[in-house]
Amino acid sequence: MTYPEASGKSPGYARRLGLFSGTMVVIGGIIGAGIFLNPAIVAQRVRTPFLTLAVWVLGGAIALVGAFCFGELGNRKPKAGGGYVYLRDAYGPLPAFLYGWALLLVMATGAIAAVAVTFARYLGVVLALPAAADLPVAVAAIALLSAINYLGVKPGAVTQNIFTLLKLAALALLIAAGLFLRTHVAAGPPPAGAVPASPPPPHVVLAIGAALVPVMFAIGGWQQSNFIAEEMVDVERNLPRALLIGVTVVIVVYLLANVTYLRTLGAPGLAASEAPAADAMRSVLGSSGAVVIAAGIALSTFGFLNLVILVSPRVYQAMAADGSFFPRLARLHPRYRTPSTAIVFQGAWGIVLTLSGTYGQLNDYVVFGDWIFFGLVVSTLFVYRRREARAPEPAVPGAPAFRAWGYPWTAGLFVLAAAYVVASSVASNPRNAAIGAGLLVLGVPVFLFWRSRTARVPG
Repeated sequence: MTYPEASGKSPGYARRLGLFSGTMVVIGGIIGAGIFLNPAIVAQRVRTPFLTLAVWVLGGAIALVGAFCFGELGNRKPKAGGGYVYLRDAYGPLPAFLYGWALLLVMATGAIAAVAVTFARYLGVVLALPAAADLPVAVAAIALLSAINYLGVKPGAVTQNIFTLLKLAALALLIAAGLFLRTHVAAGPPPAGAVPASPPPPHVVLAIGAALVPVMFAIGGWQQSNFIAEEMVDVERNLPRALLIGVTVVIVVYLLANVTYLRTLGAPGLAASEAPAADAMRSVLGSSGAVVIAAGIALSTFGFLNLVILVSPRVYQAMAADGSFFPRLARLHPRYRTPSTAIVFQGAWGIVLTLSGTYGQLNDYVVFGDWIFFGLVVSTLFVYRRREARAPEPAVPGAPAFRAWGYPWTAGLFVLAAAYVVASSVASNPRNAAIGAGLLVLGVPVFLFWRSRTARVPG
């Protein structure tokens, strides 16, 4: 079916992003505030240094498997919208719409609001701003980055590249300081609140599973690079390479960061810490170290905020182009070749959530939904492979095929890991999960409304 609103009235996306920018998108989509905070939760659940690192290695392996799977999906369907496109083609328009609906309603916009406020708070620490400045700074950050990404994918990507490099530099400083400078903790008592060294938990497998949940949330996000596939140069080659390089870099950085935390704080100190990165830097550099890491977290969250604002509107644009949402969102700006209306729409809703203060609660409701769709998107690989076995799809001219390593076992492992994360999230808070499921179901009548409107338009 052809939708008049989305055909022939706007230019297509411009291919302006190379391998380096694609890799920076992958890294920037993963590294937010999680690596600065979540290691404490992991240490609390597994107790020992060996198990702490082992869980991060396991999470990294699962992320790498996911990168292989998304690399093949991007090679097969190098279209803007990423997971939305794969779900639509494999399972039909409704599951795809619910993915986009969840992104727009909460998952992307709620993340925008939460990360913007986190950025504002850490910037306030660095610049000694009053707490009253948090909301204005957060709103200004959303508006500024929305404007930059409105003006073209290249300005948005350049911004992303700069802040991804800065956040990597901040983590490099943390790692170098922790590994090569003498620490106060090594020479004195453990930090306040630390508990004596503990033996491994009695139910090691269950403890590892519980610790894997915060690891997977800290190490997720690589899939967002597939949203901008249509804007990458030589996408069939560069997207899989960007995914594999980017995820590998993050795994190495995350492991080194955890070694740093364990060296400076010890396993008991890490488990007792509410801000591991700040405590680690304070142990090395004193009070100035906490300010340094606050600046690093501000840079990291600002870069992550830009990434979400950059990539997510491509999903809403694809939804609208299919006739499943506001038609105007389907149009690209004639000059800047960006989904400009979708960017404005997303920014406005993100600001509303920021000012309302409801974003944290909404994120709690649908946090499990992220991994529902993660697993569903990777499962589309089974559908594509079955179709290929029956009637092989024509190869992309001039592009080498990219295959997920270890298929079908690796793809199956990833789907099971996603299911485990979802089940753990539901078990930890069934009420929030039920409310989140209700928010997802609210998308069904919205989908039916827009499809009925489109059906009445002659195609």
